[in-house]
Amino acid sequence: MDDAARHPALDLPFDEAAIVARLRAWVECESPTFDAAAVERMMDLAARDLALLGARIERIPGRMGFAGCVRARFPHPAGEAAPGILVLAHLDTVHPVGTLAAMPFRRDGAVLRGPGVFDMKGGTCLAVEAMAELRRAGLPTHLPVTFLLTPDEEVGSPSTRDLIEAEAARARCVLVPEPARADGGVVTGRYAIARFNLRTTGRPSHAGATLSEGRSAIREMCRLVPQIDAMTGEDCTFSAGVIRGGQWVNCVSTTCDLEVLSMAKRQADLDAGVERMLALRSATPDVGLEVRRGVTRPVWEPDAGTMALYAHARGLARAMGFDIGHQSAGGGSDGNFTGAMGIPTLDGLGVQGAGAHTLDEHLVLSSLVPRARLLAGLFASLS
Repeated sequence: MDDAARHPALDLPFDEAAIVARLRAWVECESPTFDAAAVERMMDLAARDLALLGARIERIPGRMGFAGCVRARFPHPAGEAAPGILVLAHLDTVHPVGTLAAMPFRRDGAVLRGPGVFDMKGGTCLAVEAMAELRRAGLPTHLPVTFLLTPDEEVGSPSTRDLIEAEAARARCVLVPEPARADGGVVTGRYAIARFNLRTTGRPSHAGATLSEGRSAIREMCRLVPQIDAMTGEDCTFSAGVIRGGQWVNCVSTTCDLEVLSMAKRQADLDAGVERMLALRSATPDVGLEVRRGVTRPVWEPDAGTMALYAHARGLARAMGFDIGHQSAGGGSDGNFTGAMGIPTLDGLGVQGAGAHTLDEHLVLSSLVPRARLLAGLFASLS
């Protein structure tokens, strides 16, 4: 895109302080996935912000114990039925309520810190700010714009995948403001992911009086964990992430539960990994093992539609004086679903930063305005 074709959206007067103020309110509204009431409070906050911009808000009830979704449609001359731009974002985080006390929202030199500031409240907030500036300037969008805000992405989107796919099927393209790559690049594909739930079932006994009569479910699971870790190779990775077992220290454990995450660049490799997990067997007599396949994200490989969308975004970035590369990435997102459907999808449009899912989570302040302008340019110029 040359200067003659430069879209006025790329010169909108974004105010970094205003962005930070909105983001502070979002980050300080803690919203861990498994606390449905907390996520609903975050949905309330985002819904109000979008309603103030003129969007028509729909609240979609949650299920499976998760919070509900917010769908926000902006008015457009083409009407709501016309295929448009879907902004797909999640408002849940991995940080439990109370994390804010340990990592308060604060400016620390060139970065902002706080739970969820990077993954992904920062990018979602920028998408809202982009629409706010477009509407303030009276700049139209060629396509209708819809936001779908979801509550369970951090656990694989078990309650919302059907909604995501149904909404994406009505869209011309999907923009996902997940965090940018470290170099500011975007994501045009993601690896396949599968989750597994394992349970060992032993035989209880009194740990003091009749220890030898028991069969420990915990012991058998502990034997399995290094075996699962050792299955990791170049084609497929396996990570044992959550383990729970026992209730009374004076009782040989009856059950133990384990959650495992597997990831592969190719669907065939993940499918082979799934077979290996489902083939696991207990090696301890009188201890049973059950392996259940959980939430799966399909591999998303870039196609012509996604690459055309990337080329358009890159042209906008170059018109502003910077460049954006692209890559397929590990770590799933809801873009896995839409990209695998063949809907042109561009992910990683959010903020730059690091430390996702840790107490070092932060975003780079200097990325806020350029990334907001890039989103505004996409909203206004895609057709």
